[in-house]
Amino acid sequence: MKVLPFKIPKPELDALVYQVDLDIAFYDQLHQHEEIQLSLVVEGEGTLIVGDTINDYAKGDILVIGSNLPHVFKSDLNVDRKSHMLTLFFTKTAFGTHFFNLEELHELEPFFKRAAHGFKVTSNKAAMRDLFFKLETASKLNRFIILLELLKIASTAPYKSLSSFIYDKKYTDVEGKRMRDVFEYTMTNYHKEISLEAIANIANMTKNAFCKYFKKRTNKTYFSFLNELRIENACKLLLSHKELPIIAIAEQSGFHNISNFNRQFKAIKGLSPNNYRKENQ
Repeated sequence: MKVLPFKIPKPELDALVYQVDLDIAFYDQLHQHEEIQLSLVVEGEGTLIVGDTINDYAKGDILVIGSNLPHVFKSDLNVDRKSHMLTLFFTKTAFGTHFFNLEELHELEPFFKRAAHGFKVTSNKAAMRDLFFKLETASKLNRFIILLELLKIASTAPYKSLSSFIYDKKYTDVEGKRMRDVFEYTMTNYHKEISLEAIANIANMTKNAFCKYFKKRTNKTYFSFLNELRIENACKLLLSHKELPIIAIAEQSGFHNISNFNRQFKAIKGLSPNNYRKENQ
């Protein structure tokens, strides 16, 4: 299997693929695929990077990731439970080039516009979860009908975009491996000091070339991306370890200066770490 891009394995004649992921962690390599991904997280939580943006995911989330949109799941490992996800994969032309352009399906168009940046459904999730759980025993025809019902709900439900910027070219295998290595190293070592020289070496590039390369593909600097990843981890610690002092959370998230941590946190989240903890208790 190639890292980037790779194809969703499916029977030759199937236009719609139903997949069950059940393991310690979800597939954790940066990847993209032609198929649109519509998923329910049954169990598990962690960090999800889509395009240029760092998100979190948790049990009960319904996620949509658009065609060829680079993404990576980083599961928070918990030995007491496995990661479990139900997914439908399909392309906009899987059922015929003009199928979704039919007037009868016009109301589904918002789904595809939202999918381009990826999105998380934030309401009406109970009905969608019930439909997902029917997929396992459904016939292929009924799975197709369930897909249309899911698309109908997702086209009108409140949502949160998962990415703000889309690099308009597909990654080559070489680019895919380079970005995968950069993301993997960063997600493993964000709590440590990471120098520009170190991350440029991971990418096998000069510092100047790496800065331009990363900015072009994510629309942000590497250190902006790194700080966002660190702050996302700090948010999790603030809520899951309420007894932990903020200075300790800062250090565990890779900030060795509390003033810089407070400044970066407020710039990204719009409020102080202490207020974030209070508002989300």
